[in-house]
Amino acid sequence: MDHPPDTVVTGFTTAFGQVRLVWVPSASGPKVRQILLPGDPHAGAVVGEDVPSLEEPREEAVRALITGIQSFLRGHDVQFETKLLDLDRCPPFQRRVLLAEYGIPRGYVSTYGRIARHIGHPGASRAVGSGLARNPFPLVIPCHRALRSDGRLGGFQAGLEMKRRLLEMEGVRFREDGRVLMEKMWY
Repeated sequence: MDHPPDTVVTGFTTAFGQVRLVWVPSASGPKVRQILLPGDPHAGAVVGEDVPSLEEPREEAVRALITGIQSFLRGHDVQFETKLLDLDRCPPFQRRVLLAEYGIPRGYVSTYGRIARHIGHPGASRAVGSGLARNPFPLVIPCHRALRSDGRLGGFQAGLEMKRRLLEMEGVRFREDGRVLMEKMWY
């Protein structure tokens, strides 16, 4: 993948493993282009050898985001902001999906179909699922909170085991067959 020359990849350790932020400095502050979770099969293709790696960013906003992600992955309730995210890189439909997903609070879940209806596109549940599958900002935009209509997990960039663990840390309960108990629904 081609990156602008000022792209920085910052790797850091979490309770789930190595997470990487792909970000660029700018006059208005850093902009996060992507968050790569441990186990994401596309991480190697996104982070090329030509991109410099910086362990300790000087930018306070990037350090705060890293601290927030580490805390979130230890099970704490963290309220992320979207102002660091480079959402303009996403197509308009995906941006609407991501912002709707961002609105789902901790401990709640929704379905791809409910999100589609919420953004004014009933019947577009597959398109919602595709938009979330390409979510460049997992955790900050909590795509793990979106499920299939039957309570099955659907997909997740870092794998279904991590998706289930994240939901369990947020208090979401599961049935014996692995489906989510749809007790606290959003939208």
